[in-house]
Amino acid sequence: MIPGKETLVGKNEPQKEKYGSFALFDIEHFLRRILRNWYWFVLMLSIGYAVSWFYGKYYAQNIYASDLKLSISNNSASYFTPSQSINFIWGQNGNQDGIYLKKMLLSRSHNEFLVKELGLFVNYSTKGALKSTYLDKNDSPVFLEVDRKHLQQVNYPITLTPKGNGSYQVSLPEEGQSTKLYSYDFEAFQNIESYGRPSDKTIKVNEWYTTPNLRFRLVANPVVPAIKLENIIVTLSTVNDAVNGIVSTIGVDFDKEINTIMIISKTGFNLNGTVNFLNKSVAELQKKRFNDKIKVDQNTEQYLKGSLADIRKKLDSSAAYLNYLKVSEKLYDISNRDEKSLQKIKDLEAKKADILSKMNSLNSIRNSVESQGFDRMISPSAAGFDDGLFTASVSELKALYLKRRELASIYTPNSEPMKEINRLISEAKANSSGSLRNVHTVYSTELNKIDQQIAETSADLTSYPEKQRKYLDAERGYNMIEATYNSLLNRQNESQMRLATNQSDITVIDPAKNLGQGPIGPNVKGKKMTILAGFLALPFIFILLGSLFDSKIRNIKELINATKIPLLGVIGNNNSDSMLTVLSTPKSSVAEAFRGIRANVRFLSGEDNTSKVILITSSVGGEGKTYVSINLASVLGLSDKKTILLGMDLRKPKIFGDFEIDNKLGISNYLTGETSIDQIINKTKIPNLDVATSGPIPPNPSELLMSERNIKFIEELKQLYDFIIIDSPPVGLVADSYELMKQSDANLYVVRHEYTEKYMLKMITEKYHNNEIKNLGIVYNDYVTNQGYGYGYGYGYGYGYGYFDEDKNYTEPLLIKIRNKVRSYFGRNK
Repeated sequence: MIPGKETLVGKNEPQKEKYGSFALFDIEHFLRRILRNWYWFVLMLSIGYAVSWFYGKYYAQNIYASDLKLSISNNSASYFTPSQSINFIWGQNGNQDGIYLKKMLLSRSHNEFLVKELGLFVNYSTKGALKSTYLDKNDSPVFLEVDRKHLQQVNYPITLTPKGNGSYQVSLPEEGQSTKLYSYDFEAFQNIESYGRPSDKTIKVNEWYTTPNLRFRLVANPVVPAIKLENIIVTLSTVNDAVNGIVSTIGVDFDKEINTIMIISKTGFNLNGTVNFLNKSVAELQKKRFNDKIKVDQNTEQYLKGSLADIRKKLDSSAAYLNYLKVSEKLYDISNRDEKSLQKIKDLEAKKADILSKMNSLNSIRNSVESQGFDRMISPSAAGFDDGLFTASVSELKALYLKRRELASIYTPNSEPMKEINRLISEAKANSSGSLRNVHTVYSTELNKIDQQIAETSADLTSYPEKQRKYLDAERGYNMIEATYNSLLNRQNESQMRLATNQSDITVIDPAKNLGQGPIGPNVKGKKMTILAGFLALPFIFILLGSLFDSKIRNIKELINATKIPLLGVIGNNNSDSMLTVLSTPKSSVAEAFRGIRANVRFLSGEDNTSKVILITSSVGGEGKTYVSINLASVLGLSDKKTILLGMDLRKPKIFGDFEIDNKLGISNYLTGETSIDQIINKTKIPNLDVATSGPIPPNPSELLMSERNIKFIEELKQLYDFIIIDSPPVGLVADSYELMKQSDANLYVVRHEYTEKYMLKMITEKYHNNEIKNLGIVYNDYVTNQGYGYGYGYGYGYGYGYFDEDKNYTEPLLIKIRNKVRSYFGRNK
């Protein structure tokens, strides 16, 4: 049975809607294209491997990391070293010292100090044949010292080439000099007049190099580097860029078991650079915090000393008044004293005195913050609290005020930088004021409770005579002043002890070291895999896009499923120059394919299984309908069937050239009545095959083909020939073939492999399933494959079996060779 013939039975309306519709994506064809283009994947894999190797060898910049461990003391009470005693007020838990220290390490003020102190705005590198390598400052034989009073061009590479005897050639880029230069004094850009490119110059160590956009000198490294460099490339950056770059590479974490142990890490392109920075950063922080502690403790001790002197005067005055009452009023012995109530009142008033003393200290701290008197700041411990967040905000406020003074010399009050710094100051002031206000609220609440308790207890003393009450009031006043004096005295002793035993509250446990740590990044292996995958994806994407946008017929199975039109045969590629394949190569697979079509055509006809008139058409020109017509007629003629081939494509005559026939007279002449049938019929080399060419191109081909004379012409030929083969015009271009199909017994529609567009089949498919065209079959032409073309329908053929002429030039594909070897190997092992 012809494939697809059985689909003619039982067609229904829902099925008709699907006829002529092809799948958007042909997975089978896509996979075949991938296998067919395997060499592109091999090529891209090779290129990707080369690029990834080049990336890892010459481009990837290794990132290193070092860390430092330190311990934070919890016994300090300095203004700049907050402890956790505030927890009794707030009920908080956590490492306040560590949080504050973390903020300090990541703060702009601390890192800006390091950038300026260590000159970290000067960046060193060296360039090899292909790759630049970042250097630590100490890896360079010379240091570049800029004149900070002179305007400098940043992000402008300066190349230093050693010339011997302490001389270096200074080379600047051929272009890129800027008139917008940076001031390290004001940390701002300024414009200057244009100037020419500075020429290269050789300078000695300690000699100043001056140009309109640079001024620096080279200072010899006291330690001779182990590596000899052919060049040193120095690039300046702004202080702000240097600070931001450093802060982004610092990490601070706490030990999971002991939260007072801090782990500080830094990443960078140079291991020595990260080690030196961490050790220097912590050393400077230790020094700064120690000096701050000393300063604050001195201020606190001075404040307490003055407060004690004032309280001492009040205490002496109160004692003198109390003695006066004892002597003059003789009230030193009061009978029936309520000692229990008096002792309670004494204890409450001692607490009250302590809180009032702390509130006075709190007011002193508030006044220092509001008046910017940070140099006179006393320790928050004098006010009875230690809040890390408060001290951090005050420290930030100090740095911001200092920064504002610097900016005020450059910018106007209403400029954006000044507005931004004022906004930051307002935020810091709000944070510090909020903390003080919260502490003051706590003290006020506690003070109100104590006053209420004192008032309740004092109610029992109203029964005493007036003189005795007067003495008791004087005694209570003395006790309260004495309690305040003792409280201040204790705090003074603590402050003096801290001054005597002061030391840094930061202890380095493990300093940062260069232990030859390997790089932590980049992930070179992952990058290489990404590069390889990217290159492999290129042919895959191209093939995928080609498959998605491909509208050609490339899959026979898909063609049959989409059209539901019987497939009569598959014709391979014609490798010869001759159109007469059946005659020139009768033992070829293509000739055998035409014999198969000859056998299958009879199934398209009516009940008698005869097809006297066979029409051959296609969608457009170039699909091989004339080629199929010629060879099908040749096969029929060679089978002792009297056959005539009619060239009825009157618009584009072709047949005459292949049979070496003169096209001067043909069908067009006959249909116009100019000639008789005998005059247009030509004999061929095949005894049973005659040919009637189309003749000269007429002005009205459609009218001629649809005329009654043409119908009678075909009827007369039926009486003379067993088969009439009509080479008709393409149905996708003109409607002539549809009229001719009314006279035919079988209709062959030629589809060319990888040439015919899918959409072209929709019209013929719809007409076929609407029963407008009967006895229609498809011939698949010009199919090319390296593996033969067997399709599982019983009429396909393949190379490599010694049956066809093509086998003598056949080379077995590589994949088939591998498949056959595998099969033979497993076959032997059975």
